[in-house]
Amino acid sequence: MRHELAPKAATDADQARFVLAAACDLNGCLRGKRVEATALEKLRSGGMRMPMSALGVDIWGTDSPGLMQKGDLDGICEPTGRGPLPLMWTATPAQLLPMWMRYEDGRPYLGDPRRMLAAVLDRYAAQSLTPMVATELEFYLIRPDTPRPAPLVPVPPGHPGARDTIYSLDELADVGPFLDDVYRMADGCGVAVDAAVSESGPSQFEFNLKHAADALRVADDTLYFKQIVKSMARKHGFAASFMAKPYPAHAGNGLHVHFSLLDDAGCNLFDNGGPEGTALMRQAVAGLVAAMPDCTAIFAPHLNSYRRLCPGTLAPTAAAWGFENRTAALRIPGGPTAARRIEHRVAGADANPYLVLAAVLAAALDGIDRKDEPPPPTSGPSLDPGTARLPSDWRSALTRFANSATVARLFHPELITAFLACKHQEVAVFDRDISDLEYTSYLHSV
Repeated sequence: MRHELAPKAATDADQARFVLAAACDLNGCLRGKRVEATALEKLRSGGMRMPMSALGVDIWGTDSPGLMQKGDLDGICEPTGRGPLPLMWTATPAQLLPMWMRYEDGRPYLGDPRRMLAAVLDRYAAQSLTPMVATELEFYLIRPDTPRPAPLVPVPPGHPGARDTIYSLDELADVGPFLDDVYRMADGCGVAVDAAVSESGPSQFEFNLKHAADALRVADDTLYFKQIVKSMARKHGFAASFMAKPYPAHAGNGLHVHFSLLDDAGCNLFDNGGPEGTALMRQAVAGLVAAMPDCTAIFAPHLNSYRRLCPGTLAPTAAAWGFENRTAALRIPGGPTAARRIEHRVAGADANPYLVLAAVLAAALDGIDRKDEPPPPTSGPSLDPGTARLPSDWRSALTRFANSATVARLFHPELITAFLACKHQEVAVFDRDISDLEYTSYLHSV
């Protein structure tokens, strides 16, 4: 199926007539204001006022009463130092000015996910450690005019997994103009993108973002890249979805994190010259394994997320690790020892990249600080009966998150309170809904 290009929109920053000044909320959505481009310098110097509760709204954008007990205070959104960026997903040329929130007295508001990640990185800096981080992001291209997801190319009849076309060059060629525009816009925004591949699902793709010794920038880039993909999909007449599991019979969308640790000299502290890595790496693995079940709500933050984390797929269901083992939640990739790193494979593409990196890096540092030892590595999908399982549903994950002493060590109370208020409100909405399946099953049969 061919898709004709829409007319090319203006993308140069100097053509923008207004600025979208926005911060990232707990669900990874941008929240902010549209202001005239002439006000850009004023925003840079003084920021703008916005309710602190705006970063804790639910997935539908509804305020959470749990965050408004103090009269819905204003915070100050100030520029992050990045931008303005030519993220042109609007019909009228615009620029994005990335913001983050603080209190009026200057203290960072740690219910802001970007501020929470910065606080975790401060812990690393205090020990003269620098995380080297990269992300991999999966998504589906779908038709824009159907109530349920439909791939660009119809799935042929056959077995439930038909039309799985992993690493298909034909699929890459079919959407070549779209991919070209994604690379072009990413370059204009300073987002360092590496390889693109066709993934296993129909019209499913993955992009690798390049490693950087700046985890905050990598989280920024991951957030912006999702906007770039969605924008360019609209331009080409289709849509892009980062929903964790849009098709029951096909692969879910993941957000994989690769990271190592550098010392002041830029040396990889996970590299001991051999395949097994250093004691420091194993301590980081131990912290990640220990924290994983309690932090699953961060990696799988939505009702649909748990349809991806199911047995029999490459999405993990247990807190296990292994060398070159893609069935494990934590994989130690092979290759040159200088690139020895940990791949964290739990998060879905629907997760907030700031919170994912905050959870991963905070847990790794916790294991290092405690000098923990991990359980034995696994070499295949079979797991020891004693291996900790990840929560299998949304409510269980939120309960573990709320009651966890580990979570209390890793995250500031402001973040924990805001996240739980947001998620409990979303759970309540789904609980009140009567699904089509319920009506089909019960309306005329009982």
